[in-house]
Amino acid sequence: MSLKYFTIEERLNANAWDVDIHRPHIKIKDPDMCRKCEKKPCTYMCPAKCYVQQGDIIVLSTEACVECGTCRVVCPHGNIEWNYPRSGMGIWYRFT
Repeated sequence: MSLKYFTIEERLNANAWDVDIHRPHIKIKDPDMCRKCEKKPCTYMCPAKCYVQQGDIIVLSTEACVECGTCRVVCPHGNIEWNYPRSGMGIWYRFT
């Protein structure tokens, strides 16, 4: 029997999400603070790539969030409000 190795993208695509459109679990507190941030670590440290720099602003898309909390740890200004999603919402891990 041969083993198949999966890329991180293949593993993430096996999961399912139930996104709470009424109450997102992540918010950027002050978008102006993100403009002043030099390194913008959220844009390259988030494994799901939820943070994207467009011009001088950071766009947050919570739909693919894996709920790891990396963004709130790496933000040098504490500008990310992160809470666990409401019960039944968020990611459903399906890869074993």
